[in-house]
Amino acid sequence: MAKILIIDDEQSIRNTLKEILEYEKYTVEEAKDGEEGLKMLQREKFDVALCDVKMPKMDGIEVLTKAAESGIDTEFVMISAHGTIETAVEATKKGAYDFIQKPPDLNRLLVTLRNALDKSTLVKETKVLKKKVSKGSQIVGESENIMAIKETIEKVAPTDARVLITGENGTGKELVARQIHEQSNRSKGPMVEVNCAAIPSELIESELFGHEKGSFTSAIKQRIGKFEQANDGTLFLDEIGDMSLSAQAKVLRALQENKITRVGGDKEISVNVRVVAATNKNLKEEIANNNFREDLYHRLSVILVKVPPLRDRASDIELLVPKFLEDIANEYGSKIKSITPKALELLKKNPWTGNIRELRNVVERLVIMGGDEISESDVARNTDIQ
Repeated sequence: MAKILIIDDEQSIRNTLKEILEYEKYTVEEAKDGEEGLKMLQREKFDVALCDVKMPKMDGIEVLTKAAESGIDTEFVMISAHGTIETAVEATKKGAYDFIQKPPDLNRLLVTLRNALDKSTLVKETKVLKKKVSKGSQIVGESENIMAIKETIEKVAPTDARVLITGENGTGKELVARQIHEQSNRSKGPMVEVNCAAIPSELIESELFGHEKGSFTSAIKQRIGKFEQANDGTLFLDEIGDMSLSAQAKVLRALQENKITRVGGDKEISVNVRVVAATNKNLKEEIANNNFREDLYHRLSVILVKVPPLRDRASDIELLVPKFLEDIANEYGSKIKSITPKALELLKKNPWTGNIRELRNVVERLVIMGGDEISESDVARNTDIQ
């Protein structure tokens, strides 16, 4: 149940608000002035604060300001008998959700409170998701080649240089792309991903550049393509080695001119996009076989990053397995399992042809099928590793 803090120097107002809110099944606490209210906010977690503006010791605007400076993410609804437009504007600029005049209209108060709670919930969920995404995109490892990749990302990310990431399936090419975006000056913009291998060749151009209504049979409405969606951000072209030659020609033009044209359209649209591409193919061989444009290769490969297979960084398994154990436990809402040193050594001896993706799948299987502490016998019994 949502927790509400009433900060007001008038006992009668506090009593009235508390009675109403407790009737609505909210948990309610009171503070008799701004100073006490701020201390309670710093000490406990509240979803919403109903805060008077005019109070002794510390007024409501000051409480709001100091709470924001302290990183307190409680939503504030300001209330005052002396409300003016200037006060309401100031409160809103300082981060208040809304401003209500005394005596408060009951229906208005409850609607505002519900909306503030909805916003509070969304803010919390967004923070959790951002943490998960950020945590999930970390490159785990301290082997020499992984440290070299991290160093490259640190140097390259702040620039707008195009990057081509190569490596076997399951090595973590997408993580490298995501780290480049997150450490770049475009991190506040979108990162749009396109799996070129998963889109039929006849649809890839529409996917990338969009289309106008009626441009082909199923084009029943205008569609914005990935290049436009990624404007001011990063476009990640995964498995670009599988892109058709006609689409490659249009991508090359987009990179040269920073302009695209939707399928079925004649208007040029300017785009500001950083392109990061990835492939598991040897593009030089594909060029020799006339499957990939050499000029596009040179446009994409300003910076080359080769992600090593897991067998070439086996020492990192000691760091990857505990991370996967924690991630999987969080996903399942269960206790984090441990693994014995012998079991870990056994995992390190496996060739891991499926790379990190295969390792994670095996760890998930061991979490489900193994004991509280995953043993060497658990690994032998539930995998082909001996």
